[in-house]
Amino acid sequence: MARLLVVHHSPSLALESMLAAVTEGASNEHIEGVEVISSAALSTGAASVLEADGIILGTPANLGYMSGALKHFFDTIYNPCLDQTAGRPFGVFVHGNSDTNGALLSIEKVTTGLNWRLVTPPVCSLGQVDDQVLGSCWELGAVLAATLMS
Repeated sequence: MARLLVVHHSPSLALESMLAAVTEGASNEHIEGVEVISSAALSTGAASVLEADGIILGTPANLGYMSGALKHFFDTIYNPCLDQTAGRPFGVFVHGNSDTNGALLSIEKVTTGLNWRLVTPPVCSLGQVDDQVLGSCWELGAVLAATLMS
């Protein structure tokens, strides 16, 4: 069975709702043979990443950057996963109050270094999370999970 790891830092209601939509999309009835594992960024280590076939990253945009929790995740897994996870499919969702560009750029730099493969455009949301954003998050989860189906 393929494993989709959703690594997130979701300290707000907005991010919690985006995370719920991502995991719902990844677990929908049309997806078969994919186990979805949701894991907080601060408690996710290299072993979880090495066991995953695909990854979704979720973070707030804090002061123009990814959250410290997601940065800690990357610091923890980077060297142990550098060679073993090249080509791994991934996706991203980000929420901010005024800007998400810096957070996306910082994630892009790390995932480029890891040689991960972005399979669907990032979902970015500013301010209030509406049904359109939640639909995009659902689709993000579904696309990543479908990518992993046998």
